[in-house]
Amino acid sequence: MSTVESPAAPAAGLSSSPAGVVWDFGNVLVDWDPLPAIAAGVGEEEARRFLDADDFDFMAWNYLQDAGRSWAEAEAEVARTHPHWAAHARAYRAHFTASLRGAVPGTPDLVRELHAAGVRQFGLTNWSHELYPHAPTTFDFLGLLEDVVVSGTERVAKPNPAVFEVVRLRTGLPMPRLVFVDDRRDNVVAATAAGMDAVVFTSAERLRLELRDRGLPV
Repeated sequence: MSTVESPAAPAAGLSSSPAGVVWDFGNVLVDWDPLPAIAAGVGEEEARRFLDADDFDFMAWNYLQDAGRSWAEAEAEVARTHPHWAAHARAYRAHFTASLRGAVPGTPDLVRELHAAGVRQFGLTNWSHELYPHAPTTFDFLGLLEDVVVSGTERVAKPNPAVFEVVRLRTGLPMPRLVFVDDRRDNVVAATAAGMDAVVFTSAERLRLELRDRGLPV
């Protein structure tokens, strides 16, 4: 969940249309921003100070929960090592739903169109095991996905190559027949190294063209 770069060029010379699409969630399907959640507990000014702090890396800390660490352990660590940020860290989990600002414009339409056309779809999301249940209960279109690999449940997060092996096993499809969509270039590079066809997400409009170039019915 970070600033994106230009999308990867469409794959050339594919012998047939992809057999499935694998979706990242944060800032591809779901508009995620930790600021409103933290601000709900400590105020916006304090939330910004926390996220911009020189002595604490929120994204690196949050990634460990995405990779399987419990929130109780994570919050206890902050209380021990950075007590001045403890209330800020606790506010994020306590008000987590405020970080889910809505669906990313346009991508739910692509999910629905692909589902209507019978294209298999899956999720691969860096999301903590404890907080993931908020996703399907908040965004009903996620129910159109055949399966979702949740990093916190698997205890391995993108871009670790092991998580793409989980995708291979769960989908039962050859990696080159899967199109992976993610807003982070490092995750796209890792997926490509694992054998998937992968694109960097910048907008639903551009993604529609990327998928159409691959022969998908959108």
